[in-house]
Amino acid sequence: MVKPVVAVVGRPNVGKSTFFNKLCGKRISIVKDTPGVTRDRIYADAEWCGYHFTLIDTGGILTKSDDVFANQIRLQAELAADTADVIVFLVDGKDGLLPTDYDIAEFLRGTKKPVVLAVNKLDNYEVEKTYDFYSLGLGEPLAISCEQGKGLGDLLDEVVKHFKHKAESLPTAALKIAVAGKPNVGKSSLVNRILGFERVIVSQTAGTTRDAIDTPFTRGEKEYILIDTAGMRRKRGIESESVESYSVLRALTAIKRADVVLTVFDASEEISEQDIRIAGIAHEEGKPGVIVLNKWDAVQKDTFSSNKFEKVLQADLAFMDYYKSIYVSALSGQRVEKILAVVEDAYANACRRITTGTLNEILMDAVAMNQPPSAQGRRLKIYYATQASVCPPTFVLFVNDESLVHFSYKRYLENCLRRAADFTGTPIRLVFKNRKADNEGFDA
Repeated sequence: MVKPVVAVVGRPNVGKSTFFNKLCGKRISIVKDTPGVTRDRIYADAEWCGYHFTLIDTGGILTKSDDVFANQIRLQAELAADTADVIVFLVDGKDGLLPTDYDIAEFLRGTKKPVVLAVNKLDNYEVEKTYDFYSLGLGEPLAISCEQGKGLGDLLDEVVKHFKHKAESLPTAALKIAVAGKPNVGKSSLVNRILGFERVIVSQTAGTTRDAIDTPFTRGEKEYILIDTAGMRRKRGIESESVESYSVLRALTAIKRADVVLTVFDASEEISEQDIRIAGIAHEEGKPGVIVLNKWDAVQKDTFSSNKFEKVLQADLAFMDYYKSIYVSALSGQRVEKILAVVEDAYANACRRITTGTLNEILMDAVAMNQPPSAQGRRLKIYYATQASVCPPTFVLFVNDESLVHFSYKRYLENCLRRAADFTGTPIRLVFKNRKADNEGFDA
């Protein structure tokens, strides 16, 4: 059963993101006392009295502004309102009625959608301050304080009255795909191209995307959640208390909760240290990694161009040589349709299991080909191994002394596992644990 959708709209700095976070129970939208912090539509699931619904936070609407993003933010809010079953129109009780509020109210009346009018920032619950808002023609204004949580129950009671049914909360089987990279490498354009419509704001200005934006969608019978993240610059270029610093934290959190990470590089530029660093974050988090070389249409190519790029990638990403790569153009759509297939393949490999018997045969052959190292007259012995988990595939090897494990031999065993089974696109973990000898181990 499809969940009802509730969109939160209003002019900038009326408390939409605070309201959104309060209802969702966690800080999803960035909250800062600066107008225009939220620019895109942010989705999250919420529940009230058994009613489960999807909540959308939108950027502040400015009806008359020369700001470069104002029209795009307004379009995003209009798309959210068009998608919604119910609209919550948030206004500021401290500032009172402003001309922009009248303009937004006129637009909302034209949507023919149920609108719940909420007057925020009434911390002392001054109901008399709501009276002026009757002139908006949207019914009874409800006094609330998002910061203190006052009046939210009455507001939600009014919202769920407009739902046609109760939607059960079901665990999602959707594959979560995070799109990460430096600013202005084309992440948002790529997201829009994959989705087939303009989901997020696209601009030549670096740093347009500030939140990690979840978008559920389907292809055939498969469900996905695409997460567009803020561009990550080097730390020294970001003020610690800036909105951008919070955006980068959101991007890091998005990588942590993703099933697969698309790290986007700009193929028209040289690979930078920051590109490699971002790919390394996904590697350290144990996420399947797909390197997307975007803007491939802007590269002057010959027959061997992709091979040359691959050699550079292999050198720069030697620490994660399992990566999958794909060369695309978000602008023209070149090969973008193949990305999901590469993602599915990488995720399938991250979920791969090897039976204990097969695993020990692989390691036995590896030891026979190359004896474990020794130190001070003691040689490493591997007694047996088992696969502990997937995503990433994690193998526990029981040995006589884990301090004898040299990183080069660990890498050798990993390569043996990769030759025996397809783990392309995903890191694998080898964990060594001490155990008393109950057999002689693997001998050559």
